Amino acid sequence: MSARRARLGGRLFYWSLTSALAGFLFGFDTVVISGAEQTIQRLWGLSVGMHGIAMGAALYGTVTGSLVGSWPADRFGRRPTLIAIGVLFLTSAIGSALAPNVGSFIVARFVGGIGIGVSTVAAPLYISEIAPAAQRGRLAAMFQFNIVLGIVIAFLSNALLAGVATNAWRWMLGVAAVPSLAYTLMCLGLPESPRWLLTRTGDRPTALRVLSLVMPGAASDQLEAAANAILAASAEREAHAGFWTWRLRVPIALAFLVAFFNQLSGINAILYFAPRIFALTGLGEQAALLRSVGIGVTNLIFTFVGLGLIDRLGRRTLLIVGSIGYLLSLGSCSWAFYTGHESIVPVCIFAFIAAHAIGQGTVIWVLISEIFPNRYRAAGQSLGSATHWVFAALLTTVFPLMVGAFQPGTIFLFFCGMMGLQLVWVLTMVPETKGVPLEEIQRRLGLAA
Repeated sequence: MSARRARLGGRLFYWSLTSALAGFLFGFDTVVISGAEQTIQRLWGLSVGMHGIAMGAALYGTVTGSLVGSWPADRFGRRPTLIAIGVLFLTSAIGSALAPNVGSFIVARFVGGIGIGVSTVAAPLYISEIAPAAQRGRLAAMFQFNIVLGIVIAFLSNALLAGVATNAWRWMLGVAAVPSLAYTLMCLGLPESPRWLLTRTGDRPTALRVLSLVMPGAASDQLEAAANAILAASAEREAHAGFWTWRLRVPIALAFLVAFFNQLSGINAILYFAPRIFALTGLGEQAALLRSVGIGVTNLIFTFVGLGLIDRLGRRTLLIVGSIGYLLSLGSCSWAFYTGHESIVPVCIFAFIAAHAIGQGTVIWVLISEIFPNRYRAAGQSLGSATHWVFAALLTTVFPLMVGAFQPGTIFLFFCGMMGLQLVWVLTMVPETKGVPLEEIQRRLGLAA
């Protein structure tokens, strides 16, 4: 029995890892463009405005994908949606590499962005619905780990491919087709989510078979009880009520605010504009190296630490630890710029990245995937994802203007103040979901039928 349980447990890990690899494609696709953007501008003689549109096309697609991602996940199922994500990434990689002009390049990058947006909805959602409560945190957090890993590999890939040919930039973008194809083929072996089967199709026999795979060693009566619990939790008092109801106010507020505070930490602005920030300290040419190597490696190491802690310490505890780390690192950056001690800024930035990786970075996709009832989980994941990407786009657009209008110390003080508000929010409103079955979380939030 123990050998069978270990085999089935390994299968569950493989399924979770397969789904989480969408995060690798997400991270790789987001960063790989950095090695090609200057060449593309020269090649097609792009104006500043058109260059910005071409570089931002994936981000626009990401916002779109996050807004609509719940529809295919609910309508067609989690598994077909994950497969479609792979197809979108594959299409984008090939289309970007072979693009004959900027118009086709923009379309290809937009398609990849849709894949990113949908992946932030479907992948954490799928993992949370197949994972046992005791392992759900670290399995779902593998999505974030793969995002960070994809970013680091993209930097390495760009460095290795630079100068290999006249059109090295096409190889940089096209190489993403290899992991995209591998991911798509791996997804063909995934089972469908048992919760989707029970609540959307009523296919109880198939759902019980999948439950037997994700609950190794469970007797038939235990599987029947688990299926009944899922159905009972999904028999809402308002079976046909919409998503935007007073009854769902708590998970809606949690999903919105965890995504809102994630971006108001300044994480995307600091990642995207690290060279500019480091240049303000007088580091000059070292900035690119610090960004691509130092920040990337720090992010990867501490995301791995968060992965190991999320089911031990819990989601709420990691958010508290991360918030304190934010306050110390961002506050120190602000002080350094105000007092002329800019030499400590790189260390503070690395500390900030570590705090983010252990806290918000590890927790965000896990928490959002846990707090909604089965019927509304995809829509809730879409809300959190869309909030994340809308504020990412806004902050990325506004940050250069902030740098021009305010002292660096003031900008970091603003981010620090927002993280003070996050700490208050976590201490007063965020529940702990560590080790709690999804249907029990629903009951604790007052959402049970």
